[in-house]
Amino acid sequence: MNAIASRNSFIELTARDRARALLDEGSVREILGPFDRLVSPWLPLQGIVAQSDDGVVLARGRIGGRPAVVAAIESAYQGGSMGEVAGAKIAGALERALADHERGIPTRPVILFETGGVRLQEANLGLAAIAEIQAAILALRPHVPVVGIVSGMVGCFGGMSLAAALCSTLIVTRQARLGMNGPEVIEQEAGIEELDSSDRKLIWSLIGGEQRRAAGFVDALVADDAGTIADAVRAAFSAGLPKQHRSAAAELYRARLAAIDPAAPPTPERLRELWGEESVS
Repeated sequence: MNAIASRNSFIELTARDRARALLDEGSVREILGPFDRLVSPWLPLQGIVAQSDDGVVLARGRIGGRPAVVAAIESAYQGGSMGEVAGAKIAGALERALADHERGIPTRPVILFETGGVRLQEANLGLAAIAEIQAAILALRPHVPVVGIVSGMVGCFGGMSLAAALCSTLIVTRQARLGMNGPEVIEQEAGIEELDSSDRKLIWSLIGGEQRRAAGFVDALVADDAGTIADAVRAAFSAGLPKQHRSAAAELYRARLAAIDPAAPPTPERLRELWGEESVS
C-alpha cells in the first residue's frame, strides 16, 4: 500500500509533465509551445476547436547529462491522433536531432506514444506526416538509439504503432496497449462476435504491455512510475544501439509466422511460448 501511495504515476501526467519527468532537472526548454499558436488549419473548417500546440509537446534538454529531445503526444486532445501539424512537429524534432548528430552534437531522441493513429479529419495529410515520422526514425537509428514509450491510457495504434515498432528500444507499462487496429475499431468493422472491446481482460491478454513484452514485441516492461520510466530511458541510451532492429529481422518474423497453424490460432499463452524470447535461439 505504501509503495502504491508513494508512486508517481506516469500515466496520470499530462504530455507536458511526462516530457519534464524524463529530462534532467533544470534543463527543460519547450519549443513550439502553446504561445507559438501552431494550430491545425483544417479542424476549424469542420467545426472542431483547434489546440494551440495541436496535441504534441516538444521539449529539449538533457538526459543523463547529454543533449536530448522529447516529443510527447497528449491523448486528451483528439485521442492523441496525428494530423498535419502534430505529425510535422514530431518529424521536425527528429530531423533536428539528426542535424545535431551531423554537426557533432549527439542528441538523444525520445517519443512518448499515446495515440489512436491518424486523425481522420485530416486523412491523407495525417498519413503523410506519420510517414515522415517513420522516415525520420530510420534516418536517426544509425547514429543513436531512438527510444519509444507506450504507457496508457490510450495506447498506440494505427500507423503510429509502426513508428513505435521502428524504435531502437520500446518501453511499455502493463497498462499500455499496442496494435495495428484498436479493439473499438475491430469491433465496429468486424462485429462484436469477432472482438468484444469491452472485455478488458481479453484485450489486455492480446495486446497489453505484459503480453507484448512476453511475445517479444517490446524491449522493457516497467511499472507506472515516472522515476522508473526515466531510469529505463537512461538505461536504454547507456546500452547503445541494438545488434539488430526489429524492422531488420524479417527472417525471424517469417519463422515465427510459419510456426502458427492458421486452422488453430494460438491462445495468448501459446503465443508467448512460440514467440517469446526463450523460444528464439
